[in-house]
Amino acid sequence: MYHYIQDKEFLKRLKGTCSDVVNQLVQSINNDSVMTVNVCLVGSGAENLITQNENEPIDLDYNLCIVSTKSISMLNSRAIKEYIRKQFNKVLYINGWNDCEDSTSVLTTGKYSFQNGNKTKFSIDIAITCKYLNNWQRLIHQKTGFAILDRYYWNEVQDSGRLEERVRVIKSEDLWDEVRDTYLEKKNFYLCRKDHTHPSFIVYVEAVNQIYNKYFC
Repeated sequence: MYHYIQDKEFLKRLKGTCSDVVNQLVQSINNDSVMTVNVCLVGSGAENLITQNENEPIDLDYNLCIVSTKSISMLNSRAIKEYIRKQFNKVLYINGWNDCEDSTSVLTTGKYSFQNGNKTKFSIDIAITCKYLNNWQRLIHQKTGFAILDRYYWNEVQDSGRLEERVRVIKSEDLWDEVRDTYLEKKNFYLCRKDHTHPSFIVYVEAVNQIYNKYFC
């Protein structure tokens, strides 16, 4: 079952190491002439909601948000995923890491651990996102077993447009502990159901909206 990570020194080191690698990716892309992006540690990580399932490795989730494109159309989602994957692999190589894996909804690194201190293994997951009609969209790579037939498309994260505003309201009313409890409950609910269609960001959006609707709607 999932639990919250309590080792604050490890969390600080983890965030610093992973964010350094991801920020290098952002700089590499923005220094090119293909697109402009920014990145953020996904809500759950940014709000100290990093969880671990028993003693399994930790995934630190980032959203790489496309602000604008120059030489690739936003409709060409396959080209976008491939371009960012290759840029990420260049950054990983410079840092002595292996190539990333292109999974359905993220680019994910291998598992690593620090040589001293907390030995918990960790990886970086990067979701490619954009904002469209006020809701967040995630780039999905639906695999078929034949690369030429694979489908790439943008999938809308329902009720995500007012996420930041709702977080501010909840915190201003000292209700954040309820979000923490709800987030953990949902993570374990989906784990028990072996439901792999709800990554951390989706669960975070659900938890925030549930508490907001409970008190303010």
